[in-house]
Amino acid sequence: MQVTNTILMIRPVGFRKNEQTAVNNYFQEDLDIKNAEINTKAQAEFDAFVNVLRAKGVNVIVVDDTKSPDTPDSIFPNNWVSFHSNGTVGLYPMYAENRRNERREDILETLEEQGFSIDHTIDYTSAEDEKLFLEGTGSILLDRVNEKAYCALSVRADEDLFIEFCEDFEYTPVVFTAYQSVENKRLPIYHTNVMMCLAEKFSVICLDTIDDKKERKNVLKNLKQDGKEIIEITEEQMHSFAGNMLQVMGQDNKRYLVMSSAAYNRLTDKQIATIEKSSEIIHSSLETIETCGGGSARCMMAEVFLPKTN
Repeated sequence: MQVTNTILMIRPVGFRKNEQTAVNNYFQEDLDIKNAEINTKAQAEFDAFVNVLRAKGVNVIVVDDTKSPDTPDSIFPNNWVSFHSNGTVGLYPMYAENRRNERREDILETLEEQGFSIDHTIDYTSAEDEKLFLEGTGSILLDRVNEKAYCALSVRADEDLFIEFCEDFEYTPVVFTAYQSVENKRLPIYHTNVMMCLAEKFSVICLDTIDDKKERKNVLKNLKQDGKEIIEITEEQMHSFAGNMLQVMGQDNKRYLVMSSAAYNRLTDKQIATIEKSSEIIHSSLETIETCGGGSARCMMAEVFLPKTN
């Protein structure tokens, strides 16, 4: 199963631009307003987004962040945890020290209280001691049906750790590096999921970011092998988070592709038509979260594939 009906989301209490992630997340920008106002705006965007999802029948489990410790990026839980259909939870090593505090045992307990079964945890977090990182489904895009995992290498996505993940979870690795232009330099994109989205029948991908022709060819070969229709986006569209999307299931198993309004407004009519052949699009304004957090709709949703106990 590639798509789930259940999403975990964390409501922020101290959201702001995270100075520790800004060093290599080139999507983050400053807003000339106080942090308290940034957080209030982010909460309003978060609540509106949750309402949009729930209106379509998506089961959204919302957990409030805590004021202490300081976790400005807690709104992006998919980087520290992943939930799998065999009852396994993955816990991941995070690049920014203040993001490591986002990992909370009580969040796993909340899921168990809601009837989800956690049988086993695979914990990669000790890699932080060696300064090696792999930031969950930000770094790793999973084709769960075809058992392939795509990963754009960066400081936040170590190749050896990724291969270890693939061995543990029995995925075939597809490795490449994706770049963006920053002040006339080509620098690695911090997370795979800002340049690529995998849905059941298609993939939205910014192929222009994969500078190595062999790597680009290999990614395309794997996607086409598995019958994915390729929806190519430009780097300019990617910078409006048009790659940061997630397919979810709503009422009556209907498929939706979730994105921000900024991403939606950058898509062409042809791209929208291709997506809508198999997925209705839903979007919500995430302007403050995107500007200060450097992440968008997909980053805010941790998919829950765990089996139910009842």
